[in-house]
Amino acid sequence: MDAATILEIRRRSRPRRLRHSARLREAVRETTLSPSDFIYPMFVVHGEGVRSPIASMPGICQLSVDCAVEEASRAKAAGIPAVLLFGIPASKDPTGEENFDDDGIIQRAIRALKRALPDLLVVTDVCLCEYTDHGHCGVLNHDNPALPQGYVLNDETLDILARVSVSHAQAGSDIVAPSGMIDGMVECMREGLDEHGFEHIPIMSYAVKYASAFYGPFRDAAQGAPKFGDRRTHQMDPGNVREALKEAALDVAEGADFLMVKPALAYLDVIRRVHEAHPELPMVAYNVSGEYSMVKAAGARGWLDERAVTLENLTAIKRAGADLIITYHALDAVRWLRGGSDEEGAREHG
Repeated sequence: MDAATILEIRRRSRPRRLRHSARLREAVRETTLSPSDFIYPMFVVHGEGVRSPIASMPGICQLSVDCAVEEASRAKAAGIPAVLLFGIPASKDPTGEENFDDDGIIQRAIRALKRALPDLLVVTDVCLCEYTDHGHCGVLNHDNPALPQGYVLNDETLDILARVSVSHAQAGSDIVAPSGMIDGMVECMREGLDEHGFEHIPIMSYAVKYASAFYGPFRDAAQGAPKFGDRRTHQMDPGNVREALKEAALDVAEGADFLMVKPALAYLDVIRRVHEAHPELPMVAYNVSGEYSMVKAAGARGWLDERAVTLENLTAIKRAGADLIITYHALDAVRWLRGGSDEEGAREHG
């Protein structure tokens, strides 16, 4: 094709014609955000009237059950369909017994939320790290000389995960979400739920969870940082994507109903690959605490436009293939999508 022909084609077909006004740009936008895309995470603690700000996550608080109901009510009124609950127990022990206690903090929160907001989807995190005194995601080895001391034992942990999932379902959880990256976690939970008559409860698997540096603020919020070592023996290495596809395929075979990639922004390529490999399942991406906090910090200093950057980030996550986005920015994002001001947001956050 000669230069004259190329110039003629360019003259006739000018993409900028569809960009010259806001109305046109909106009309042809390929990826759009809506409140129904979001899941709002919350940290629940014992007590009453507790709304304890998390210093490393501006705008996010640890909430007692009554305040969690108030916060979830705001989310529901904003059109957000689901919340994700993380519990902070009254006390911790080697196996995290409050995790499956009928009177545990998450069980109390589930019942209160379902009484107050029966149409709200309550998703519950299923892991041991917030509940154990060592802060790891499973039962630790002390007796097997063939394994390192403190190694997370796989099969012994599975038994507890099954108990936790059943306990959450009995309290009224709509979706259980195993997050420990323990081999076989979906299968053991599926079997446990089915055996107790909860075959209708779906499993949202943290199928692809990386050993990421972006989790720091979450560990402050959930008080679940490991007391020694790290979680690289069960969370994925950030350099791997073929392994991500393997992990996702295993969870699909075990009966997962949703697949999740965590974190989101540094792993958009992984979201796309997993989504393309398993288009039959809803794809969830977790816009994690560090991703939230760095935007908040830069916005507070005037280095970035928090509103514009947040909506751009969330759009990128959805464009990569996410059907649902777990994000601490959910309430802010909905307000911004509807044209609300930051002053309104400050009043909402008290």
